[in-house]
Amino acid sequence: MGSTATEATLPQDFDALRTLILDRRQLLPKRLAQIAAYALGNPDEIAFGTAASIAQSAGVQPSTLIRFAQHLGFDGFTSLQSVFRERLRERQGSYEERLSGLRGDTPGLSKNRVILNGFLSAASQSIQTISRSAEEDVLERAVEILAHADTIYLIARRRSYPISAYMAYAFGKLKIRNQLIESTAGIDPEILSFARPQDAAI
Repeated sequence: MGSTATEATLPQDFDALRTLILDRRQLLPKRLAQIAAYALGNPDEIAFGTAASIAQSAGVQPSTLIRFAQHLGFDGFTSLQSVFRERLRERQGSYEERLSGLRGDTPGLSKNRVILNGFLSAASQSIQTISRSAEEDVLERAVEILAHADTIYLIARRRSYPISAYMAYAFGKLKIRNQLIESTAGIDPEILSFARPQDAAI
């Protein structure tokens, strides 16, 4: 399948898998590149979905998922999916550790102040992580795409909702045309159908 990966060198966590996909993105056939982009942009959907539902959302055939997994060295899609599921287990552990830290006792500070400081510290660490992980070429390309977009569609899902909502507010203040996708009526696909080639989406 064009892969030189062996069982010993297969990525064992999401960060390693993400690095592998990014390293190979320029060499992937069109449909596999389409899956790669969807997988990195929607890791929770890859973890929770079935092959049929994921393929439908990504706009490919279910067999393409298998070819994508095998291209990366996995024996099938289920093996690849297990890496995405492990990411969720690690993330859950991280949340539990954060909550445990918030309950710690700091002399001289009230319980409420300790909790507030804990949330602020976690937010600061998250921002630092983003700063370290942001790839310069990806950032420059993203800025270029957004700068030339007629309308920017902001897709608000799960934890991205508060960020997307604030971006819609900020873009509005800056007079940048945008559309927040968070319909409670479930008509997001219909709203997105108005997007044109000169538009962009986050």
